[in-house]
Amino acid sequence: MNSNWLAPFSSHQSSLPFKKLSELFDFAQFTTWPNAAGLNRLKRQSKADVNHSPDFICQSQLGNNEDYYEQYIFNHHRIPTRPDNWHDFFNGLIWLQFPQTKRLLNQLHIEDITQFGLHPRSHRRNKLTHFDECGVVLAIECGQHENAIQGRMPELLRQHEWRQVFVDNRRQWGATIHSFMFGHANLEMLLQPFIGLTGKWLSVEVPSGFGDLSGFEQLALTDQLLCKKITDENVFAQKNGLFPLPLLGIPDVTEASEDPRYYDNNDYFRPRSKYHGK
Repeated sequence: MNSNWLAPFSSHQSSLPFKKLSELFDFAQFTTWPNAAGLNRLKRQSKADVNHSPDFICQSQLGNNEDYYEQYIFNHHRIPTRPDNWHDFFNGLIWLQFPQTKRLLNQLHIEDITQFGLHPRSHRRNKLTHFDECGVVLAIECGQHENAIQGRMPELLRQHEWRQVFVDNRRQWGATIHSFMFGHANLEMLLQPFIGLTGKWLSVEVPSGFGDLSGFEQLALTDQLLCKKITDENVFAQKNGLFPLPLLGIPDVTEASEDPRYYDNNDYFRPRSKYHGK
């Protein structure tokens, strides 16, 4: 990875989210920014479900089209992409990893736009946007008995039991608890990480042995289960359907987290009683 455009990405190669992306996609083939054409090439090369992922189109090629962003994707089956832009590049990579869920979110946006108009945004569209930008998906393998830590992990996360989550059960991360960045803004901000960086998580239960699957096999199953969860539980219509997750607390995202004392920072790893988010 010697291309100048990749320099910020390459400097964080040891960070888990970027390591996963490098294992899935061949970025070294591009000597300049991939942009829309490059994302289309990655789509053809990948083992993703290309039937669910629209093509990408450069923003400059839209002409005088007046469709709102979500409307354009829905109506034209293409994703407008700004050139030389990390935010849109990462958004494209999320489409290639979670095509069914991204299409579902787009459909839900359109349903609310049709019912309530573009402005002001509905409560559900605000939630959809928040998860689309900052979401984290946790695929948790089924425990062998009801007291297995995997089964209790969602509640520990909801209660901000950060030391139990990240320190006492650190070995479970990557073994039976698998994290996937869904929010493309998360990835952009992780290029310049800072204490305070926080995502919103949703979890799905996956079968034992999930970790033995290939990267795209894991993604395909997670994508399917995430769609089902969002639909069955009407997640984004709930008042408190999303919960915070300190991104730099996830094992292997930053080297600093290898020291258990790192999690003593209560301003970042806030106890539940001190959190006032929605």
